[in-house]
Amino acid sequence: MSSQRVHIRVGEDLGRAVAELRRRRGLTQEEAGDLTGLSKSYVSKIESGRSTSLLDHELRILRRLGARVTVEFDDGAT
Repeated sequence: MSSQRVHIRVGEDLGRAVAELRRRRGLTQEEAGDLTGLSKSYVSKIESGRSTSLLDHELRILRRLGARVTVEFDDGAT
């Protein structure tokens, strides 16, 4: 089983990773929302990077402190 790593520098990067993983799992935004208790429109905002201001600040602090944020997911995980 292979895995994919995505380095997260800004909130948009995380949104793209969420969208990619959701699509790999064969889920719609609505199904992902139901799974997580979020609305479809909020899932859309996250994936498109329109809901990232707090996350961007947190990531900036982590980068300035020398951290590297990475998301890793297995291609076949459910």
